[in-house]
Amino acid sequence: MNEKVLYAELNPQEFRERLSKAPIAYLPLGTLEWHGRHMPLGADGLISQGFFIQLAHKVGGIVLPMFFLGPDDIEQHEGRPYYGMDILSYPKNIPQQLDGSAYWVSEEFFRQILKGTLVQLKRAGFKIVVAHGHGPSTMLFKKHIVNWKEEFKLELFTCWKQGEPPRIGLQTDHAAANETSLMMALRPELVNLENLPKILSDKPLGLLGRDPRKHASSETGRNILNMQINNMAKLLKEQLELTNLSNL
Repeated sequence: MNEKVLYAELNPQEFRERLSKAPIAYLPLGTLEWHGRHMPLGADGLISQGFFIQLAHKVGGIVLPMFFLGPDDIEQHEGRPYYGMDILSYPKNIPQQLDGSAYWVSEEFFRQILKGTLVQLKRAGFKIVVAHGHGPSTMLFKKHIVNWKEEFKLELFTCWKQGEPPRIGLQTDHAAANETSLMMALRPELVNLENLPKILSDKPLGLLGRDPRKHASSETGRNILNMQINNMAKLLKEQLELTNLSNL
């Protein structure tokens, strides 16, 4: 686990060596966004990057820096914009700005960011790109996979599988049991469940999914990570074989 896999840390020779063995780019789609009182604002990127680092050690490839901008729901209220959990955490007629969220861009702007990124990754020599993280960002990437595969001649993936049980997938809720468990497994020092209400009938603010006070644990997080790493490793190794055959 001592080998370098982060793009920003590689020198040109190390980059060429890793690229020649596995031309896979991992793109963590993060945000700076409220993830409950118990989780860091950068949870989306920290989880996806942490997962990708482990996957890169198993399969090969290079992990890009975390994005922190992304699309989400938006509403105007009394002349002010509110985003994502600002809206979903409250009755529709009274959105409130949650502390620390600073990430929103329009879907069209984010689409252009992703397209520009894919152009540069293709130019650098990558053949496969795996993007995952913030839900709306991942959904937008997934939506365009078919067209972008043709346009950029890249193999593109997210880490969501069709029909996968939501609670054991990768980042399938918002700051609830799934993401909290993943963060507890990857960066336990950044999770403070004691910041949540002690009375279980008091619903924590800004969460979507199963209650982390009852259902989150580092063991659950490790199980999710191990399952998803095995799933993605199998898929990517198969794709690498196909890519190598196509280059003969």
